[in-house]
Amino acid sequence: MCEIPLDYVDAPRSAGSKSWSIARRLRPAQGEGITKPGLVWLGGFASDMSGLKAQFVDEWAKKNGQAFLRFDYSGHGASKGKFIDGSISDWLEQSLSLFHQSTQGPQILIGSSMGAWIALLMARRLGLVENSKRLAGLILLAPAVDFTECLIWSQLDNPTQRMIIDQGQWLRPNAYGAQPTPITRLLIEDGRRHLLLGDIIKTHAPVHIIHGLRDSDVPWRHVLNLLDHICADPVTLSCIADGDHRLSRPEDLSQLGAALDHMIASLEQTAREE
Repeated sequence: MCEIPLDYVDAPRSAGSKSWSIARRLRPAQGEGITKPGLVWLGGFASDMSGLKAQFVDEWAKKNGQAFLRFDYSGHGASKGKFIDGSISDWLEQSLSLFHQSTQGPQILIGSSMGAWIALLMARRLGLVENSKRLAGLILLAPAVDFTECLIWSQLDNPTQRMIIDQGQWLRPNAYGAQPTPITRLLIEDGRRHLLLGDIIKTHAPVHIIHGLRDSDVPWRHVLNLLDHICADPVTLSCIADGDHRLSRPEDLSQLGAALDHMIASLEQTAREE
């Protein structure tokens, strides 16, 4: 596969301090793909844009001639900054900045784990500024919506919560690598500013959720709770009986490709009917 060159984009901070330097790979649309929605990859917590799922989408986009944007949040992958300095607010602002700087026309947001939360927050922000027409659809993989509160903080015992408050961080064992993942007080407190599961979630576009029933990081009941809150827009849920949180096996990637095919076909059918 021909790798799209890496470049860096400045993402301004709303506070006016020095911009973030964000690593990006941007595949341009070609041929018939110019008339189709672009794709935007939103990665997970402590992951990067070189993972198997992002590479699969890049190959899918290349095959279909569609534009594809992927990037690393600050403190992740090739982007600048320290991971422990990051927050949901920061990664949301960076995602919106890259979205506006790097894409044109309707886009399909593909969010993995934390990236699904970011995608829904982007949809809310775009709806508030009456720019929701930029959203053609959302594909959410193992959606870890509100994970800082529901899947981390509420599951911790009192001594660990006190460690985060008093010392500023807790080193969480990492099931996917040798190094633990810092869970900071900043991450937890900032996450509370962006919680979605207490109200109706408006996506302004069709949603397709793919979830593995053997996901130990995001339990299936959490996804059902999310479904209860997305009640104003069409939602499809695909469950993979033996899938885990990573959803990176060939059979999982085939489900992702099928979801993309179906969403594009549905959007084209709707356009013809209009």
